[in-house]
Amino acid sequence: MLRQRIRRVVSLKTVRELDAFPKVPDSYVEASPIGGTVSVCCWLAILWLVYSETRYWLDTRFLFKFTPDTDFDAKLKINIDMTVATPCNFIGADIVDSTNQNIFKFGNLEQEDTWWELNREQRTHFDTMRSLNSYLREEFHALQILLWKSGQAAMFGTLPPRKDKPKWPTDACRIYGSLTLNKVAGNLHVSAGKPLALPVGHVHLSPFMTDRAMNFSHRIHKFSFGEPSPGIIHPMEGDEKITDKSAMLYQYFIQVVPTDVDTFFSKMQTYQYSVKDHDRPIDHRNGSHGVAGIFFKYDMSALKVHVIQERDSVGQFLTRLSSMICGLYVCSGFLNNLVLYVISLFSENKSSHQSGSSAVITQPLTDINAAQSSILTKATLVGDIPISVPLEPNMAPN
Repeated sequence: MLRQRIRRVVSLKTVRELDAFPKVPDSYVEASPIGGTVSVCCWLAILWLVYSETRYWLDTRFLFKFTPDTDFDAKLKINIDMTVATPCNFIGADIVDSTNQNIFKFGNLEQEDTWWELNREQRTHFDTMRSLNSYLREEFHALQILLWKSGQAAMFGTLPPRKDKPKWPTDACRIYGSLTLNKVAGNLHVSAGKPLALPVGHVHLSPFMTDRAMNFSHRIHKFSFGEPSPGIIHPMEGDEKITDKSAMLYQYFIQVVPTDVDTFFSKMQTYQYSVKDHDRPIDHRNGSHGVAGIFFKYDMSALKVHVIQERDSVGQFLTRLSSMICGLYVCSGFLNNLVLYVISLFSENKSSHQSGSSAVITQPLTDINAAQSSILTKATLVGDIPISVPLEPNMAPN
């Protein structure tokens, strides 16, 4: 005999009921206003946590590490823009480092005749730059993360040009430009006379200049090392030194720190620095010797700062987010059960109190009715002779 196989047809209802995780039937779930309120608050809290956690994950953070600087062959770029209260014909700017190379090998800074006195617009710009830079230096540790995240490299901009030129001749010199130096200690200085290179050094020649013509009051608009980068404060920008003496020595002792900046979009090698300044008048008669001028003495730090921008991975973000949501959901269920339990306790106490009060009020009325029935029975048994039994006050019916 041939057996015929019976094919079972799977209905759509069977597919719908197929579930690896059995669900609780709706008839077993008790809905209540308190549970609905807790659920709404729970979902609102979950939405707020998702928003805040996502915002925190998108907000990056910066790590700062110190490592030895082993890049000895790198070059050091210096950027300068300053004004000296002496005409350009009487002063010169040059640089000498510890390798004793030719001073003209690094290039030349541009010189431009200008006026020492600033107009109103320029004075406002310079005073604002000086005040802001002073504030940033004082509050740098509290603001450095915001500065790194700002992405703004040029913070102050350039000095506004003059709209109306003064009628008197120029009495100052603007020195500006960029030089590429060796990554060693050096000395950038501005002094009287023009520099002349010699086999063993250099000299400054000023044959037609008197001591009275010298005035080394100066105003620093820009002084930085390396490429511009957000988050780096240049402490000398906005500095202004004014004197009425003919021979003054201004010294700036600068410690240059190499800085590597690694962000999500770029990698940069730049420099930041710290500075100490000292000034004194030159008076050979009173024992204050030296050369009048402005000297920037810089040296390289042996340590390098590595700035790294980072954030948590996507896996860490999702794990933390799911754990917070699940924890809040479980706590909401616990809170719902706790509130329902407290309400049930109050309801039971209230119902028991009401039942006890009803029993106390009903008992005296029952005793009065029984006493009245007993009196009427006695009067019926006596017959025609009426017997009057006075009722006590506490037994009188209401």
